[in-house]
Amino acid sequence: MTVMMVRRMNTLDIDGVLAVEQQSFTTPWSREGFVNEMNNELSYYLVMVEAGKIIGYAGMWLIVDEAHVTNVAVLPAYRGKKLGEKLMSALLEHAKNRGAVRMTLEVRASNTVAQGLYSKFGFTSQGRRRNYYTDTKEDALIMWCEKL
Repeated sequence: MTVMMVRRMNTLDIDGVLAVEQQSFTTPWSREGFVNEMNNELSYYLVMVEAGKIIGYAGMWLIVDEAHVTNVAVLPAYRGKKLGEKLMSALLEHAKNRGAVRMTLEVRASNTVAQGLYSKFGFTSQGRRRNYYTDTKEDALIMWCEKL
């Protein structure tokens, strides 16, 4: 049985994160986007590694007492194993430890699986961003967790 580990992301992880990103999203972030995040003092990213391979990642920005989730993704072959929950749990724990009192994120209105994951952590839909996703013009639900 191989051990999965969650640790802080570094620039050497970008290739593996890009592989997850490209298999998870119709408009994946670029290498430059992740390099910028690694240099952003407000960002905090985690990777999930199994046998040396990055199988998932998650990130957020920490701004004063709020955390804003930017990404949560797991390779398709590893989905349905509660790995997204592990990543979200680790983000929430870090946000709390850094003084965040609430957390927000945007999620595709059609992505009921992700919405279900976030609901498990106390997130509720508090609004909508019309035409938020440039690839499909789909709306995003704005979800908040008001108590970390």
